[in-house]
Amino acid sequence: MPADQAPASKQRIQDEIRRDIIFGRIPPGTRLTEASLAEKYGISRVPVREALRALEAEGFVESRPYAGSTVSEIPVDEADDLFAVRAVVEEAAARRAARRAARQFAAGVPDGTWWETRRELAQILDAGDAAIAAGNLDLLPDLNVRFHLAVAALAQSRSLTALLRQLAGKIEWLYAADVDHRGKESWGEHRQVMAAIDAGNDTLAAELMETHVQQSRAGYLSRFGPS
Repeated sequence: MPADQAPASKQRIQDEIRRDIIFGRIPPGTRLTEASLAEKYGISRVPVREALRALEAEGFVESRPYAGSTVSEIPVDEADDLFAVRAVVEEAAARRAARRAARQFAAGVPDGTWWETRRELAQILDAGDAAIAAGNLDLLPDLNVRFHLAVAALAQSRSLTALLRQLAGKIEWLYAADVDHRGKESWGEHRQVMAAIDAGNDTLAAELMETHVQQSRAGYLSRFGPS
């Protein structure tokens, strides 16, 4: 394989394995071998090996001496902490996004970057509505992550966006596990958050986003948390 193709191959296979884990196509506890994955995805073993190392660092794969690699269990014991971190980060992002929206509209003509991100958010929300109407709830986890990252982009905060990107894989994993039970309700809450952001109401936007995350936390832990 040419050297310049190796990074792209590693990233592609890493993304594909991660998505198959998130959506349960490779269930928790499944033993992963370089040979079987290389055959499954039609790629050489080297990028598979590198992808497994990266996924282990992300928490999706576990490796033990003499036992090889297996798919991790969904991190139920970490879920409460993940939701707590999300609540803080996303509340701050919603507040900043609303304040920026207020400044944009006060200026009379919002700048092009702001409009581009806001249009992207509208498209994401419409795509989620269409997915629900068609019964394609499996599309919501990816759209959910895109929505929250776009809100952080609307806030124009590199730090908050970077933090959310670090959490994105685990957020999608938790969301996918509960999408059949809370997906529709959760998606509807996004439009409430956006209405507050568009109104420039930073307090309400932050409160609605925090409530949104906490309700997702409560729903998830009620089904998957310790009994």
